[in-house]
Amino acid sequence: MALTIPGFDQMRVPGADGVEVAVAVGGSGPPVVLLHGFPQTHLMWRHVAERLVEQHTVICPDLRGYGASDKPEATDPSVYAKRTMAADVVALAAALGHERFALVGHDRGALVAFRAGLDHPDTVTHLGLLDIVPTLDMWNVLHGVPAAVAYHLFLMAQPPGLPETMITNSADAFFGSFLDAWSNDPEAVPEDVRAEYLRASAAAVPSIVADYRASAGIDVVHDQADLDAGSQLAMPVTVVQQDWGARLGYDAAGVWKAWAPDLEHRLTRAGHFMAEEAPDEIGAAIQDLLAR
Repeated sequence: MALTIPGFDQMRVPGADGVEVAVAVGGSGPPVVLLHGFPQTHLMWRHVAERLVEQHTVICPDLRGYGASDKPEATDPSVYAKRTMAADVVALAAALGHERFALVGHDRGALVAFRAGLDHPDTVTHLGLLDIVPTLDMWNVLHGVPAAVAYHLFLMAQPPGLPETMITNSADAFFGSFLDAWSNDPEAVPEDVRAEYLRASAAAVPSIVADYRASAGIDVVHDQADLDAGSQLAMPVTVVQQDWGARLGYDAAGVWKAWAPDLEHRLTRAGHFMAEEAPDEIGAAIQDLLAR
């Protein structure tokens, strides 16, 4: 049985286009939806959820294509577009009785949350984004030797076939390499949790690749259209990230300010898996966001 957040109820609820999403729900009060990153499941929020659950209804789904959620075949680019995945989030929250909610995402989940904030400004009340820049900006800042840290983005952007075969043939080594390289505290992901991430990821290679492939295609189109239209995030936004600007040579806060006028930008000393490495810090950042 898949690991989940202790004390949370487990259920499957409808997302968009007939896709069912696995969700862990706990607590009561104003709703907060937490979206996981790669190569993880909703389990990455276990420590932060415990800090929020006393005052909030905490909703932790597995993104479509990940964990215990449905993994539809990518018959066209829109299946794993962040616009579609954001529609999943809005639909599952409505199915649970929440027409408006705060939304926090990490990594891939943060890209979904960013899109939800742009597409559903009357639904998303507060937006928290952990360790990303928007998809369009991501491709623009990756250049030169430092961009090698993101080799997986280029691998999974390739046409269907080779990336799926390569990753499937070395799934534990591939997914495990990110858990090792991106963490400042290896003990933050204990062996049972690591095993769950590896198991879930190995079972979802085609859909994970499709998610990344969308970020090299249709997601860029959607971001560019919003940029050209002057669209911005209307709600309070908090971004917490490692100092990628210093590493890759760009102004991270400036990138975000162009999208989010009501912005709080924070840098952390934690590694990429900051919700597991520094749950007190991330929990406090979310609580501060919700108080704005």
